[in-house]
Amino acid sequence: MTLLIDADFLAYKTCAACEDEIDFNDDVIVVTSRFSEVLEMFQKELMSIAECMGQFDDFILFFSSPKNFRKKIFPDYKGHRNRKKPCGYKRLLNWCGDNYVTMVVDNLEADDALGIYATDPIESENELIICSPDKDMRQIPGLLFDLKNPVIEITKEEGDRWHLIQTMSGDQTDGYAGAPGIGIKRADALLDKHGCCWETVVQTFEERGMTEDDALLNARLARILQYTDYNFDTDEPILWTPTSRSGDDNGATVQDETAAGSAA
Repeated sequence: MTLLIDADFLAYKTCAACEDEIDFNDDVIVVTSRFSEVLEMFQKELMSIAECMGQFDDFILFFSSPKNFRKKIFPDYKGHRNRKKPCGYKRLLNWCGDNYVTMVVDNLEADDALGIYATDPIESENELIICSPDKDMRQIPGLLFDLKNPVIEITKEEGDRWHLIQTMSGDQTDGYAGAPGIGIKRADALLDKHGCCWETVVQTFEERGMTEDDALLNARLARILQYTDYNFDTDEPILWTPTSRSGDDNGATVQDETAAGSAA
């Protein structure tokens, strides 16, 4: 069993928690932290996951690349997240690289690297468990531990459905809005009523004065990459494309020749 850990979340959480402010008056306030405290808290977080999982063979820590391919297709993606990384974050990442098995893929978020690894036909022959509190990871078929509840298994059909739900409901945290007035519960109900297919998504957007292109952009931003969504020859993501636009698909994908680097 190998644990695939969303280390972005853990690193940000621990570094932010260890920050202190020193007010020197005279208009000077300095943010500081003790790296020993950062390390202690980070390792406690890893130990907590290990204790929940019991017996396992190995773990891999996944971090995001500083660059993000989604900004090429939507420059405002995560545009409101202007806060710098907390004090000690970069040093912690470098320390993890020296002491643990880590993975950072150029232009990809940790979620995408996790999704690709977890659905690799060769790697997935072993038992893999994604460890992440991020709801986006419910798109990825396989085993998921959300750091609070027992491990659950996500089927491909459940993952595809969750992707369509996120396409319609959007994610304000990441800066894409989905269809106006549609939340997760409403999106889920629409798929039940009209069918879990791309046509339902398009209809939802069009009924609210938007277009299929708007729906497709949201779907591409929402999509957490899987093994078939990445071109390993060019090291570029393959933008998500519905297998059909006539309503007879269930949200599966095809390998579009249009990669993120050449998207309009």
